[in-house]
Amino acid sequence: MILIVDDTQDNLYSLRTLLQLNSYDVDTAASGEEALLKILKKEYRLIILDVQMPGMDGFEVAETITGYSKTRDIPILFLSAVNVDKRFITRGYASGGVDYITKPFDADLLLLKVKTFCRLYDQTRQLQNIQMVLRDEIENRKQAQGALEDLNARLEDHVEERTRELRLANGELEVRNTELAQFASLASHDLQEPLRKIITFGQLLESKYLANQKEATELSQKINASAERMRKLINDLLNYSRLSALSLFEPVDLNELLQDTLQNLEIAISEKNAVIRAEPLPPIEAIPGQMRQVFQNLIGNALKFSQKGIPPLVTIRGGYIAEGDLAAPWTTQGDYIRICIADRGIGFDEIYLGKIFAIFQRLHTQREYEGTGIGLAIVKKIVDKHKGLISAKSKPYEGTTFSIVLPIRQSQPLIPDETPA
Repeated sequence: MILIVDDTQDNLYSLRTLLQLNSYDVDTAASGEEALLKILKKEYRLIILDVQMPGMDGFEVAETITGYSKTRDIPILFLSAVNVDKRFITRGYASGGVDYITKPFDADLLLLKVKTFCRLYDQTRQLQNIQMVLRDEIENRKQAQGALEDLNARLEDHVEERTRELRLANGELEVRNTELAQFASLASHDLQEPLRKIITFGQLLESKYLANQKEATELSQKINASAERMRKLINDLLNYSRLSALSLFEPVDLNELLQDTLQNLEIAISEKNAVIRAEPLPPIEAIPGQMRQVFQNLIGNALKFSQKGIPPLVTIRGGYIAEGDLAAPWTTQGDYIRICIADRGIGFDEIYLGKIFAIFQRLHTQREYEGTGIGLAIVKKIVDKHKGLISAKSKPYEGTTFSIVLPIRQSQPLIPDETPA
């Protein structure tokens, strides 16, 4: 809206008509005082101000308008037929006017100026609004940044406190693990000593005094077999407890460990007429004794759970993969290796896959196949300790393939363990 201020009604009428015909909203005031009252209540895009008026003249009105923060940006166009001297024009600009037009004026030129000043005022208001939005955004971001810094500080304090708690807990856990390993070792020794005597005297009793008593001999054999199973169970529990202790990772030649394992299993391999086919395995960082235990348990199971009348065939294959995924494709180089140990034994239904790695879980009775139900639990715990993965694929009477994924390097070597693995 445009405000026209003039004490002459004819001037107000003619100028208002000109602007309205050119689609401008127009308001009028017949004095400076009336103009100031309207300016405080309404927003105007342009003020066309007569200079010579009773009471407050145009210069005083302009100075008052530019003195208010709310109205200082409204462009003022002076329009006068009396005060046309240069000094009046100079005062008009000094009091805050943006232009000074003398009468008679060219209507087209006046409309051009009105259009220009209105557009400049609109652009100024838009810029002010944008600046206001930007100031608000900057303030909001400052507040958000402050809140984020406070949150980060609290989070860092929480993490630091939690880290201290975990370090203390880990220290306590290491002590407990060491104590547990020591207790298991002592308990194993104390338990195995009377077992050895039971087995020795049972065998002596059977061979010397029960040779001709069939029923007594059978009972003695059952006692000896139970004692032997107890001895194996104690040894397996001891091995399982030792896995909780910390050990040192070091470069390991898996091929040497595999050959040592096959030599240990030489009698069982010979008795079963088993065939072992092994491909070269890549070197890794590992705990040697524990990796030997993995080979021992998996190959031992392949021999134990072979099909009757069919010589066991155990295939061992290994190579690089690019990522720690059991299904990752083979590569020539990578940060991980996969070891596959396959047999053609009795197999199992994969619905039991979640059970086979749990301690004391057996899929067959003691009468069918010997064992304590700890062997695969030991393998799983060793693989976990090496930050690896293990799974199996199998079908009843079609064999089983165990797949193990291990990282080539261990990022944080563990502390050496005094308890032998």
